[in-house]
Amino acid sequence: MTESTAKLEFGGKTHELKVRSGSVGPDVIDIASLYKDTGAFTYDPGFTSTASCESGITFIDGDQGILLHRGYPIDQLAEHGDFLEVCYLLLYGELPTKAQKDDFDLRVTRHTMVHEQMTKFFSGFRRDAHPMAVMCGVVGALSAFYHDSTDISDPHQRMVASIRLIAKMPTIAAMAYKYYIGQPFVYPKNELNFAANFLHMCFAVPCEDYKVNPVLARAMERIFILHADHEQNASTSTVRLAGSSGANPFACIAAGIACLWGPAHGGANEAALTMLSEIGHVDRIPEFIARAKDKNDPFRLMGFGHRVYKNYDPRAKIMQKTTHEVLGELGIKDDPMLDVAIELERIALTDEYFIEKKLYPNIDFYSGITLKALGFPTAMFTVLFAVARTVGWISQWKEMIEDPHQRIGRPRQLYTGATERDYVPIAKR
Repeated sequence: MTESTAKLEFGGKTHELKVRSGSVGPDVIDIASLYKDTGAFTYDPGFTSTASCESGITFIDGDQGILLHRGYPIDQLAEHGDFLEVCYLLLYGELPTKAQKDDFDLRVTRHTMVHEQMTKFFSGFRRDAHPMAVMCGVVGALSAFYHDSTDISDPHQRMVASIRLIAKMPTIAAMAYKYYIGQPFVYPKNELNFAANFLHMCFAVPCEDYKVNPVLARAMERIFILHADHEQNASTSTVRLAGSSGANPFACIAAGIACLWGPAHGGANEAALTMLSEIGHVDRIPEFIARAKDKNDPFRLMGFGHRVYKNYDPRAKIMQKTTHEVLGELGIKDDPMLDVAIELERIALTDEYFIEKKLYPNIDFYSGITLKALGFPTAMFTVLFAVARTVGWISQWKEMIEDPHQRIGRPRQLYTGATERDYVPIAKR
């Protein structure tokens, strides 16, 4: 990294601040010593102009529509790789050799089962409990079962915990789904790959054989790859913040799941599908397009545009192709909701208003349609996001733990409450 300086005029003095440059991306003004030197904080709601850490995992250029994992473009990884290969890349920093890939696949596969006593947890939830509520509880409870991988100071235990989380998350998610629909749990099958095994656990039943459709399994694989990591988003920052206190990795990932549950984050694809359902029929699209263009109408088209990407979401390009592959494989032609989605997609890519505002269909728009076609209810969408994002969370957590400069997170505030006042006895209030 190269260093230069920036000058700040404050309090009648000039203060020099280091400017750091990463391997790619905007420069960063280092304000770590600002309070000590000036007695002042910075004010940055949502930390949208603040680098909270130094990381070598994921790079995003929202203006150019670029997403790189360890330097590799997301479209290349999704087109040519599989999910566990991407997991290895995020965890270890390089793509695996054939021997390394075989060993990693075996280690993940051998950890997919969960402790049998954990099955009893599910019966403690109401039968209509939201699957994300179940995920928060069950994942948080993993630390009660796997004491031998909670010592964060031990590199071996950190890696064992990482493998366990990647391996067990789809099993727990499938169990949450089965509990949600009232079907018996289905155990993992070691001969299936990560995505196919997940589909089998979700859709197989004991009374008949279930063969995983390779086209659908590949679509599931791409969904997992495209959601594996996305830099310092809300849930990843939550995992890092929880981990900065020294909390065990299972608790940190449970915190990430809780944050992901928010409709502004992981629930966006569910919100997009809810919007398609609200529109209901292609005949009503002009009405909703007009509402979206009306500045005085609070209605927003969900699944269009992105907070980070001011250009086309690079993940959406792959997801668009995958969506149409799934619809073609399943022969879905007469679904009104999908008709609405396809027409909205056409309008967004050709209408001048959408093009000018850069309101392109994003990954949430396409993934919601695909997951519905695969047979998942909307309540499961964020759960599937959590399955995919676990490797990103655990890679970011591991990087943070191994960073010699990491400290416990402690944001500051701009206090606007009452100044000091004396306590008044209740009889005199």
